[in-house]
Amino acid sequence: MKKIFLSAAMLTVAIAFGQKKEIAAAVKAIDAGDMATTNAQIAQAESAMGNKTFMLEPALLEQYYYAKGLSLMKSGKTLEGASYLAKINDLAKNKIYAGKDASKNKVYYVGKAAADESGIQGLKEESYVPALTNKLSAAVNPVLQAANKQAFEAFEKENFEVAGKKFQETYNLLKALGSDDQTLLLNAAVAYSKGGKTDDAISMYNELINSGYTGVGKTYTAKNKKSGAVESLPKTDYEIFQKMGASSEYTDFKIETSPSIEKQLYVTNANNLYAAKRYDEAIALADKGLKKFPNDDVLTNVKGLSYFNSGKSSEFIDILKLQVAKNPKDYESWFNLGIMQKNDPALAKDAKSSFEKAVEVKADYIPAYQNLAFLVMGDDAKAIDDYNASRKAGKIEAANKIMEDRRARLAAAVPYAEKWYQYDSNNIEAVGLLKGLYMSTKNEAKHQEFKAKEEAMKAAQK
Repeated sequence: MKKIFLSAAMLTVAIAFGQKKEIAAAVKAIDAGDMATTNAQIAQAESAMGNKTFMLEPALLEQYYYAKGLSLMKSGKTLEGASYLAKINDLAKNKIYAGKDASKNKVYYVGKAAADESGIQGLKEESYVPALTNKLSAAVNPVLQAANKQAFEAFEKENFEVAGKKFQETYNLLKALGSDDQTLLLNAAVAYSKGGKTDDAISMYNELINSGYTGVGKTYTAKNKKSGAVESLPKTDYEIFQKMGASSEYTDFKIETSPSIEKQLYVTNANNLYAAKRYDEAIALADKGLKKFPNDDVLTNVKGLSYFNSGKSSEFIDILKLQVAKNPKDYESWFNLGIMQKNDPALAKDAKSSFEKAVEVKADYIPAYQNLAFLVMGDDAKAIDDYNASRKAGKIEAANKIMEDRRARLAAAVPYAEKWYQYDSNNIEAVGLLKGLYMSTKNEAKHQEFKAKEEAMKAAQK
C-alpha cells in the first residue's frame, strides 16, 4: 500500500475541519441535554487544538465557549463555566485581527493586545457579532438570578468567600449576555478581601485596574407621581419622560455622577500585594499608579517598603539619586530618597538633607516636615529607657548626658514640627507633637496653648 503524506498546510486544514465538526456536535449535544456526548466532543476538539484557540474563526470559537461553558455549568462548576461564557462578550467587545501565520495557517486574535503579542504583521481588523446570545439567555438567566441572590445573602451573613465567588459568577454570566457590569467585580474583590482570600482579591482588583475601571458613572432618577417613590431609570427612558414635561408620569428629575475610585483601586491592591509579600508586583503596580497619581503618599510608601523588604533598598536609593541628579526640582524623589535613607541609621544625616531638599523645592510639602520632625527627635522612647538604665546603674554623668542630648534633639525638632503645623493645622497629631515638644523644651506658654488646642480637637471628634 502506498503511503500518503500530508503537507503541514493540509494537516492544519484537516485538523481545523475536525474541530469544526466536533464543536458543532458539542453545541448540538448540549442543547439536547446530552452531557456525555458534549464532553466527549469538546475533549476531542481540545486534544487537537491544544491552547491554540486563535486558530478558530470567531463563529467557531463562540460555539466552543458556548458548549464548554454550559457543560461546566451543568456539571456544577458554575464559576468556571461562567468565565468561558463571558468570553463570548469579549468577541463582540474587541476587534478581531485576522490573517495568516508564517506557515500560512489562518489565525484570529481577539483584541489588539493578543494580536501585538503574536508578532504577526499585516493582520486585518474585523468585527464580530455573537450569534448565540439570545439562545444563551434561556439557560443563563435562572442561574444568573440565583447567583446574584446568593451573593448578597452570603455577604450579609459575612460568608465572604462564598459571596466573592457568587459575585464573580454573576459578573461573568451577565457579561455572557452582553452586559459588562464591573461593579460586581468590585463587590467580589471587597468580599474576597474581607474573607481573607487575598490572592483572589488581588486578581479581581487587577482585572478592574487593567480594564480602566474608575467607578465613575451616572444614575438617572425621578419621582413617580403615582407612588411618590424615587426610581432609577434607564437613560433613554429618563430623557423621554423629562421631555414630556407636565404630561410625564415622573417629576423631580435628577442626574448624579459617582466619584472616581481609581486611585483607591491602586492603593488597595498595592497594599494587598505588599501584605502578600509579592513585592515585585507591588512595586510595578505602585509605579503604574504613581504615573496617574504622582502625589500619593501611600503608593510611594508601598513602593519604598517593597524595595526595602525585597532586599533592593540600595538599588532603589541609587535609582532615586539618578533621578534627583537629572531633576533637582523633583521633590517627590528627594522625599522618597529620604524615606529609604532613614531606614539605615548610618544614613540619618543624608536622609535629613534629602527631606530638606524636598521642602526647598516645595515649601508646603507636609510629609517631608513630618519625617524631619521625627527623624531629628530620634528614638525618644529608647533615650528615656537608656536614661533610666544609667541612673539605676548609678551612672549619673552618663544619664545627664543622655538627657542633655535628648533636650537638644527635641529643641532641634521644634521648627520642623511648627512647619508641619503651619501647613496642616487641623492635624491632631501635629498639635499633640508640638504640645509635647514645648513641654520638654520648657516653653510653658506654648505648651498650654497647644494642650488647649488638642483638647478642643478631641472634644470636636466626639
